[in-house]
Amino acid sequence: MLFALSFLPVKAQSTYSVTLDNSITYQTIIDFGASDCWTSDFVGKYFTNTQKSQAAQWLFSQNTDSNGNPEGIGLSCWRINLGAGSAEQGNNSNISDETRRAECYLMADGTYNWNKAAGQQYFMQQAKEYGVDHFLLFSNSAPVHFTKNGLANNKNNAPGANLKTDCYDDFANFIASTAKHFSEIGYPITYVDPVNEPAFNWTDGQEGSPWTNEEIAQILREVDKALSAQGVNAGIVMPEASAWDRLYQPCSDYNGRASNQIETFWNPANTNTYIGDLKHITKAVAGHDYWSFGSNNTLINTRKQVAAAADKYGLQVMQTEWSMLDREPDTDTGFASSYDEATEMDIALFMGKLIHIGLTEGNFSSWSYWTAMSQSMWGQKNRFHLIRLNATGDNGYESYGDLKKGGMVTASPNLWVLGNYSRFIRPGYTRIAMSGGVDNINGLMGTAYISPDKTKAVAVFVNNGTVAKGVRFTPDALGVRLKSIRKYVTDTAHSLTRDATLAESFSPETRNVIPPRSVVTFDFDLDTTDGINEIVSEQKVFPSAVYNLNGTCVCTSADNMDCLPRGIYIVNGKKIIKQK
Repeated sequence: MLFALSFLPVKAQSTYSVTLDNSITYQTIIDFGASDCWTSDFVGKYFTNTQKSQAAQWLFSQNTDSNGNPEGIGLSCWRINLGAGSAEQGNNSNISDETRRAECYLMADGTYNWNKAAGQQYFMQQAKEYGVDHFLLFSNSAPVHFTKNGLANNKNNAPGANLKTDCYDDFANFIASTAKHFSEIGYPITYVDPVNEPAFNWTDGQEGSPWTNEEIAQILREVDKALSAQGVNAGIVMPEASAWDRLYQPCSDYNGRASNQIETFWNPANTNTYIGDLKHITKAVAGHDYWSFGSNNTLINTRKQVAAAADKYGLQVMQTEWSMLDREPDTDTGFASSYDEATEMDIALFMGKLIHIGLTEGNFSSWSYWTAMSQSMWGQKNRFHLIRLNATGDNGYESYGDLKKGGMVTASPNLWVLGNYSRFIRPGYTRIAMSGGVDNINGLMGTAYISPDKTKAVAVFVNNGTVAKGVRFTPDALGVRLKSIRKYVTDTAHSLTRDATLAESFSPETRNVIPPRSVVTFDFDLDTTDGINEIVSEQKVFPSAVYNLNGTCVCTSADNMDCLPRGIYIVNGKKIIKQK
């Protein structure tokens, strides 16, 4: 079925003529998600039911309120940290910030305590009840019982994995046993990953371990065997590289550790590190959006290069972690001159631009934010959270207190900008062609998607400029009629708010405004039924006449169809597809 929509021009300077065409398709979307690190455990344990249930609703709900506004952003992936036991070690963990320590389900005697990480499990339960499609279990460090230094990080600055050489199978069994436990009690454990940002040294500050590519290949083989042995139907996602360039080229930093990873792991000629033949390996490469957004050139070129490298081996690209780490982007990106000058909406809008470029230039199939919830420390504003946490007793924006005293949750503009994508573009949707000039990454940019059953379509626009833009849609295009349309706006005044001025019943005269500095989503219901509405009775009926799907005669003979644009027509009661 051919599907197209046209946005008709009114004023060249403000309204774009854009076509959506599902005869040209790109990547299939896996999911949009966020991570529970690290504070979800504290919120789940110490915040009131009202506060923590509000956070869960914002993150996971696909419901709408009485005015048609989304209650949440409907994440389709929840990325869950499997702690290594630094929380049990307390001040001896080499992690000074208590909120970055994590409990471990595995005890020193080899037994499991499934009551650990109770706060994390609260949000896991909420995510399951709200219908989140995918759970990804990831590990920053092996359990401390298996590490070389007895810690969950690399205090001794060793060059390779902080894992005893005889404990690779033990670590793998921990991953598989945890995945099996949660799968058996109803959680959709879709992916596991034993390695996170393996290039870094991880000497302190949080749980973490360096890994060489050879060590990564070894642990992946062990995890693959453990999943099979325990009958766990989960895919392995790897290697969660800290930056895209580590996936497609050798890197000189960190002694070249954990770089050129697509070629290393997916080229069968590399017999020591090839993992493409593993039963549970996901045909995808996972990386993080950090360190690659300083300029427009970097934003585009790094993502093009990872897409090309992944395509060589038929891999999907999964972006599994981003927050606004690193220095502020250059002003050529449209960002403010400094983080001090930037507003929370500036930060959120840049994320919208980043997602757009990842989807269009990197062909990303998945996109996840880093910390779903955190406190706003040191004037960082909303650079590191979707939901801001204020501990009880906090005084002002710069203050951050003890989360064990409870506190309040506040939705950030980041939450709602991500929701313009996550709430409407569901797993299995396919990105389709959008043309017509909405590809200005410092102005108006847009992408479009269609559902697997072709009954729904979504168009997302990011207006990075300071001037409003307009679009118009036709109600009937190339055989697919638009049954209804809904518009949702995120800007300084709106939080994924439905535009009540736009009637759900479609009107071709409607000019839809994309406000300045905003993200706007149009959600369409499509009529895919066959047949024509009715023949216009006052028209003369000719033999072999050609009718459009509204029943209007557009040509008196099928022999003269060359003058008609491409589309679907009715001739003698049968549908004819004209492709040229």
